[in-house]
Formats: sequence, structure tokens, C-alpha cells
Amino acid sequence: IPLLCRALAMSKRPLLLFASPWTAPAWMRSNGDVRGKGTLKGKAGDKYHKTWANYFIKFLDEYAKHNVTFWAVTAQNEPLAGLFTPPQAPTIAFTAAQQRDFIAQDLGPALARSPHRTRLLMLDDQRIHLPHWAKVVLGNATAARYVAGLAVHWYLDAIVPPGCSLEATHKLFPDHFLLYTEACTGFFMFR
Repeated sequence: IPLLCRALAMSKRPLLLFASPWTAPAWMRSNGDVRGKGTLKGKAGDKYHKTWANYFIKFLDEYAKHNVTFWAVTAQNEPLAGLFTPPQAPTIAFTAAQQRDFIAQDLGPALARSPHRTRLLMLDDQRIHLPHWAKVVLGNATAARYVAGLAVHWYLDAIVPPGCSLEATHKLFPDHFLLYTEACTGFFMFR
């Protein structure tokens, strides 16, 4: 928070910050641990999903107390990585349908009721999952009204051409923006 406050004070224009969660607390997860393969317990609309959505609001509330606001949050960082993650990595696995239901029933309404004008981004994973993921989530009118855009990672870009993923998704859902949110070089050890 002190570093963000210094950056905000030095910036000539507002900074657009976004946040992306890695995992819920262990007591909310199917495997009872913040690490490894696991999902949120239960299903969308239940006490675990509502509580996890309220964690997002509490996070935004606490940062706002320090005059730090977030332009956007993502529903989950790399939701499909949770199915393949090494045992020590913190993550929550979501399918597209699970993310759709969490957004429609829990996270979207919680953000809409909150005083925060924070936008909601979906996917936050490899673009190889497009346009399927977008069709599942944004094909639901309730979920779609809460989602501002799609967060995309670039690690597997060589596998799927942009026309088959980004362009196809944009044509299907032109009112939702596409934003690269995570990338690095050196991901493949042989390069």
C-alpha cells in the first residue's frame, strides 16, 4: 500500500490498477489447503461462494481506506491451471460454467451492491480457451451484464492463431474488451 500510494502521488494521471486472486482460504476449498488442486466447496449461490465474493469487496474496502482504488478485478487467476497445478501452487480450479455461475450468482451481484466502481474481468487464463470460455460465460445474459471484459494470458499463443481466438471472440462479443493481463518471456525452458 505505501508503494502504491507513492506511485499514485507521483503519477500525472490516474493509475488503473487491477487485482486477480490466486486462492481462497483453505477452509473454503475442497482440498482443505490453499495449495494444489481444489475448487471452492459447494456450488454457486451457497455460503462458500457468497463468502468468497464478499472477500473481494472486503479487499476493495480495505484498500479504499488508504485511497487506493481498483479499476478492475478478475474472477480468478488461471482458473484452468487449478486442474494441472503443481502441489505447492495456490489456485482455485473453475470451469467456464462454474465461473459463469459464480459471476452471475455471487461475485457480480456483490460488486454491483458495493460502493466500488470496479469492473469485473473474466477468464484471466490462456487465449487458447477462447472463444469457448466467452460463449459459456457471456452467453448467459445475467453473467454478461456484470462482465466488462476478458483477461487473457499469452503463454500458449503459438498454439492458437489470434484470428481463431481473439478475433473470433471479439466478433461474438464486441461490447466486451479483450486485455492481456499476464505475460513473460522465458516461459519455455528451451527458448
